[in-house]
Formats: sequence, structure tokens, C-alpha cells
Amino acid sequence: MKFIFPDFNNSILNVSASIASYLGCKNDKPTLKLLDDELLKNYNNIVFMCIDGLGINPININLNDKSFIKKNIKMNLTSTFPSTTTNATRSLLSNMYPLEHGWFGWSLNIPTINKNVDIFLNVDSNTKKKVKINNSPIKIETYYFDNANTDYEINTIFPKYVAVKNQKNNHIYETVDDFFNNLNLLLNKNNKKFIYSYLYEPDQTMHEYGVTSPKTKRLIKKIDTKIKELYENSNDTLFIITADHGQIDIKGYVDFYNDNELMDMLKIYPYLDARAVAFKIKDGMNQKFVDYFNKKYNEDFELYESKKLINMGVFGPYGDKGYLLGDYIAIGKYTNKIALLTKESHKFLGHHTSLTEEMLVPLILFNN
Repeated sequence: MKFIFPDFNNSILNVSASIASYLGCKNDKPTLKLLDDELLKNYNNIVFMCIDGLGINPININLNDKSFIKKNIKMNLTSTFPSTTTNATRSLLSNMYPLEHGWFGWSLNIPTINKNVDIFLNVDSNTKKKVKINNSPIKIETYYFDNANTDYEINTIFPKYVAVKNQKNNHIYETVDDFFNNLNLLLNKNNKKFIYSYLYEPDQTMHEYGVTSPKTKRLIKKIDTKIKELYENSNDTLFIITADHGQIDIKGYVDFYNDNELMDMLKIYPYLDARAVAFKIKDGMNQKFVDYFNKKYNEDFELYESKKLINMGVFGPYGDKGYLLGDYIAIGKYTNKIALLTKESHKFLGHHTSLTEEMLVPLILFNN
């Protein structure tokens, strides 16, 4: 089966582009005509929801055709690559291509300190100890809606670990119920508002229990019910819902960090993500690395030169952060396995970050 590459005319980034344009923000990305036309109806409330992990594959597995979510899917979109939360949510929030913002994966090599760092947690990917980064090559950019030129009041709903500029209008939640309660409270306020919201589930549950687990099904059905209740209890509101990525059930694990011959060819241990693995190769060992990797791991991973993927536009048509991607990237195939990059790597039952089914996400639109 062929890989599903990002389509930056029909991707999650184009959702942000449409909303940014409507809110009077600076935008240089293509927009989605379907969404543009809907926004022009000038609703009193606009709610954007990013539901972490709720891609097409988990939806098809866990919801039937009569579910509220499935009935309101208008089109399929692609995620970014790697199809990981760091990369995709940063693209959604900043309205920037991955090649512009550089938040490519969970673990990123920071050249100035020669360490791989879990960039959401700011810890060494190998030791899990806190690190200090001076002159970081990646920044926490202001979000596109921070610069809105509009009469909509801008609100956000985030978990407590998400940094925001406008703390006054940020609403922190802890549970799924708490998330939807915050949305209901905001929608009952009698003013014109835009709400940007992010729900961390069902991604966490799918990681631990798998996409096809009964626990995942119950949670996704609950989210479907909660969304339908929002619709029924709201007025003059446009709901725009997508996911940062999907997930797949994992069928095996590939232990890179324990392969001494492989590790001896690397400048630093592998990084990026479990189904999109970046390698920095010691001088003069490129061909040896390619031959060895393809002979041993080609069944489960497709190896690409990072420069080739950049030139293909996989990370966007422009940007200056490509040097953070190393020399090669191994992309997980449809055997649905993940790589273990360090001894701390977790054996997840559900995962994403590659170019298979986890790349497809819905654009859900409905209004009342």
C-alpha cells in the first residue's frame, strides 16, 4: 500500500488558514473553500475543536454511520508529517508549515547542546532529566488568533500545560466532562465569540489500550454524545472539528537502541518519533548505514534521505528548519510496528506518526 503524504491544499493547516483569514489575521496559506463559504454566514459563535487522535481510522472502527460525528464529516484531510501531536498541533496553532516552525516530533535533536530533547517536556530523551536550552532553534510562536482583527471575542480551552498569551480568556480543564462543561458555559454567554479548543483524548486512551479496545470505543462514543449535546444546546453557532492525527493498533516493536552495529554508525541515538525515526550518521558511513538498515529493517520501515523528503515538500513548501531532521528518516510501513529509540521507550498499544492510516483526519462541520 502507498504512503499517504500531506496535501497542503487539503490538510489540517488549511483549516487554520481559513479561520485566520476570516478573523483578519495574517495568512499566506491556501484556504478551504468549503469552510470559507460556511464562515461567510457570519455566525454569532464559532467553535474550533481539535480532538487529539480522532482520525478517520479510529472513527470508522468505533462509530457507526448513524453517529453524530460520522453524519457530519464533510471531507477527509491529511495531517502533517510526522503525524504527531507536537508537529500537528503546532501547525494548527501557528498556521505555519512544519518546515517553518520546526516542532517535527516528540524528540528533537538540538544541535547547540548536542542532545535529543523531548520538546514538550524539555527533558533529555535518553536520561529524562531536565535540560536547559539557550538559543533554542524552535520558539513558542504566538498563535495566529492572538493577532486577530475582529469583533469576535477570542477564547481558548486548553489543558494546564498549554502556554497561552491571553490568560484572561483561557479556560483550563482536566477531564473530558470538564472540557465540554467549559464549552457549554462559554456558549451560554451572550456575546460574539471565537473559541479555540483542544481535547487531549481519545489519544491518551488509545496509546495505552489500543484503537480497537472496548475502553476506547466507550470513550469515543461518549465524545460523540457530548458533541451532539453541544449542538442541541447551542444557538447560531458554527462548529469546526478536526483531529491532529489518527491512530492505529500496534503489532510489534523494533528495538533500534539495542542494535549495537546500528548505533555505532550514528552520531547520536535515534530521535523524532516511533514511526518516523531520524538518524544522524557519522562521517563516511552513509552507504554502510543505508545498506545495513535496508537489509535488516526494510520489512517494517522505508528509509528516505531527509533532504529528499524536504525537496518533495513533505514538510511544507518553504521554511528554514529542515536541518533539524538529520540525515535519514525511517518511516513505518503498514506492518504497524513502532521503533524503540531508547531504553525508556514505551511499548504503546496504539500509535501514529507515520504516513499510513494515521494521516487521515476528518473535517466535521455543523451548525444550528
